[in-house]
Amino acid sequence: MTSSSSLSPAKYWLLKAEPDSRIVKGKEVKFSVDDFEKVGTSPWEGVRNYEARNLMREMRVGERALFYHSNCKNPGIAGFAEVAKEAYPDYTAWDASHPYYDPKSKESEPKWFMVDLKFSTRAKHFVPLALLRLIADSSEPPDEVEYIGSEGVQAIKSMDLVTRGRLSVQRVQEKAWDVMWELAERGGWEEVDLKAKGKKTAGGKAAAKPKAPSKKTKKEVEEEDEDSEEEVEEKKPIKVAAATSRKRKTRDEVDVPADPPRRSTRARK
Repeated sequence: MTSSSSLSPAKYWLLKAEPDSRIVKGKEVKFSVDDFEKVGTSPWEGVRNYEARNLMREMRVGERALFYHSNCKNPGIAGFAEVAKEAYPDYTAWDASHPYYDPKSKESEPKWFMVDLKFSTRAKHFVPLALLRLIADSSEPPDEVEYIGSEGVQAIKSMDLVTRGRLSVQRVQEKAWDVMWELAERGGWEEVDLKAKGKKTAGGKAAAKPKAPSKKTKKEVEEEDEDSEEEVEEKKPIKVAAATSRKRKTRDEVDVPADPPRRSTRARK
């Protein structure tokens, strides 16, 4: 008999990790695409945000995910993965020596959960967040990536990554997944000035003028790398070296006051 879960449409996800070295409580918490490829399969521990945790509990074996470099100089999609094991208690939460220890989580009554992700492949062309933002601010794609079409532009505009940003675990719509895969496979934007919106692209056509940002967008732009300063805030409430125990994976939008950093030290026993 077919289970109800097998009848549900497949879901796609985006999960973030920090590619640059950072030591928390004496442990290295970086996890780059190089590290991921080397270990093959890794638990996604350290998520201390309720929304992100709940999203992981929705994940099913075989569902695919974008692997995203966060909290770094050039954030973006570095690879692809798939869910290898569905959500189970995050035992690092009750390990006092772990960077993501949460004294309120007990083994008998776990508060946090994690999944295992299996490395699939690297992105042939790293897809930078700056490119996605440039496309999202346009009505048509730049000449260099015109192959994604106007539908691709709309798919990128709707991504939580560009509309919301900071959450370390995000849903991805199927069309957006397809566009990310195509960008990673085909590339072509190497000559585009991703720092100067409105300038002419390598194809000679001026990129569409970005829309005037709303107050919310301005705030996101100032915080820019969801992937950068955002990480520094989430861990404030924890009394143990708050400055150092930031989130490893990438800082989630904080809705849990005393959350330890999110995912890291995986496979680094």
